Amino acid sequence: MTQTFYDKLAKVRHYIHERPEVSEHEFETTDYIKNYLKDLGIEPLNYPLKTGVIAEIGSGQPIIALRADIDALPIIEKTGLDYASSNGAMHACGHDFHQTSLLGAAELLKAKEAELKGTVRLIFQPAEENFQGGYQVIEAGGIEGVSAIVGYHNNPHLKPGQLGLRSGAIMAGVEQFEVTIEGVSAHAARPDLGVDTVLVTTTIVNNLQNIVARTVSPFESAVLSVTHIDVGSTWNVLPAQGFFEGTIRTFDPEIRLSVIDKFIKVVENTAAQFGAKVSIKWGNSPKVTFNDAVITPIIFENSKSFAEVIETLPSTGGEDFAAYQEKIPGVFAFVGSNGAKNAPDWHHDDFIVKDEALPVAVNYFVESAVRLLAYYGEE
Repeated sequence: MTQTFYDKLAKVRHYIHERPEVSEHEFETTDYIKNYLKDLGIEPLNYPLKTGVIAEIGSGQPIIALRADIDALPIIEKTGLDYASSNGAMHACGHDFHQTSLLGAAELLKAKEAELKGTVRLIFQPAEENFQGGYQVIEAGGIEGVSAIVGYHNNPHLKPGQLGLRSGAIMAGVEQFEVTIEGVSAHAARPDLGVDTVLVTTTIVNNLQNIVARTVSPFESAVLSVTHIDVGSTWNVLPAQGFFEGTIRTFDPEIRLSVIDKFIKVVENTAAQFGAKVSIKWGNSPKVTFNDAVITPIIFENSKSFAEVIETLPSTGGEDFAAYQEKIPGVFAFVGSNGAKNAPDWHHDDFIVKDEALPVAVNYFVESAVRLLAYYGEE
């Protein structure tokens, strides 16, 4: 495709980047995508989604889905770009890049619609940042009849022109936990008359660190991070309540269950040791983004025609693309988007995606769809 095409797409991305909308509020973004597709002769389908768009190109079986997320983050942008957002939100994870590349792929696929051996379903998914959008699309029927799904995330640590892939786990399973500790308030001078939630909370947090350090094999990996503690409000009173929250990240389903089980035991048993009560609340977060062992090698080889394909390491970040992979085979890749030394990572207020990364992203969608249509059509 000509440079003129990608120059046009860059302008589209800049327009979207200037107008970010956070999870489940992507109303103007949704309207923009719908109108853009209609201009290409692609009619959005009537799925029961508050935000987000689903459309199709081609007809018949098999159906291959291409997914891009569209939401932004509540971050004040500090990139200094001439197309920077000024509305209090920011595409600090590059979802403007993702949806733009799928719009570009839609244009190229529509141009060759008569040649397609089946249907390509375009999923512009809302609410990835709060991990709800994938489940919303599934509940709405968005992957019914789909043989396989393809997605990606930009990766600022890879150069434009590079594509990272691997079979198996490519992004971590994410657990979000909140723990509330109930003790008995007392004067700081008479701790024996209360149940000290400061001591209980800090002891639990310390004990939790032993789970990964001493129960997970050094040949495997897991992360357990307590990120927020709130207990007490003054110097001379033992508080009645304590609170902490954080996250667990794992790549193996068995390790995930093992770490969660040990987490619960440590929290409950430590609290019981001091006579405190505890409650644990778990967030609705994604499991491991796990690439299909059969079709991932096919996409790996197929992508060498337009990108430098590398065997990537997995990321400890989470992705609700995993929700689709629980239902149907899926392939999720990393598309190089910056590559500069010390490039800001996802969710930073100075995060920058380079426009020259667009060709690999667009071709990844187009060529993966065509290849998988052929593969499933032969079955």
